[in-house]
Amino acid sequence: MTLRSGSTWLPSALLLLQVPGCLSLSGPGHVTGTVGGSLSVQCRYEKEFKENNKYWCKSPCLASLRTKIVETTESEREVRRGRVSIRDHPATLTFTVTLESLTEGDGGTYRCGIHRPWTERLIDLTFPVEVSVSPGPPSTLVSPSTLGPSSTLGPPSTLDPPSSLPVTTGPSMTSQETPDARQHPRSLLSSVHFLLLVFLKVPLLLSMLGAVLWVNRPQRSSGGRQSQPCSENQ
Repeated sequence: MTLRSGSTWLPSALLLLQVPGCLSLSGPGHVTGTVGGSLSVQCRYEKEFKENNKYWCKSPCLASLRTKIVETTESEREVRRGRVSIRDHPATLTFTVTLESLTEGDGGTYRCGIHRPWTERLIDLTFPVEVSVSPGPPSTLVSPSTLGPSSTLGPPSTLDPPSSLPVTTGPSMTSQETPDARQHPRSLLSSVHFLLLVFLKVPLLLSMLGAVLWVNRPQRSSGGRQSQPCSENQ
């Protein structure tokens, strides 16, 4: 084999290495999301790569450019970095990448990847995924002309007081205060009447009762003395 034939054999060998990678790793190929929403990409791999690290990168995914966005490890099956998260599911031989709070700048070509150590002298397995982000639905603005003549920008009519109901004014407040004003003189009169009863009427009644008792006592004694001679004569 000459040097020239070896130079033509090397690209073919690299191509053969890349083709099994495409067969061992697969994905949706194209996903679409809307601005502000989220999308998920599920990639499937063979059982022999169950323990390898999985990652999500921006194409062309060159190690020298450090384009890996998020990557799992042997100890962490789920990793989050910013708005992007990746979760490995060894039981189903799949891993899922989720992009949240999408922006129009998130569109482009990405790759699902499986890391293979350089000690094995093999390149990583990658699968291209095209991500498209469409603008969200436009917000519908209602113009005043479409609302009709009945709609106004003022406060609702239900807040206005009905014309048939009387509106309470100042005199109603004074009518509520009159019972308190009447109760105050009544309490004052009752206290004055009680004082008059204690200091005037009670002593007057006691003095009258004493006078009656004093007048009736001599009449009973004199009547007793006049009855004694009548009994002796008999």
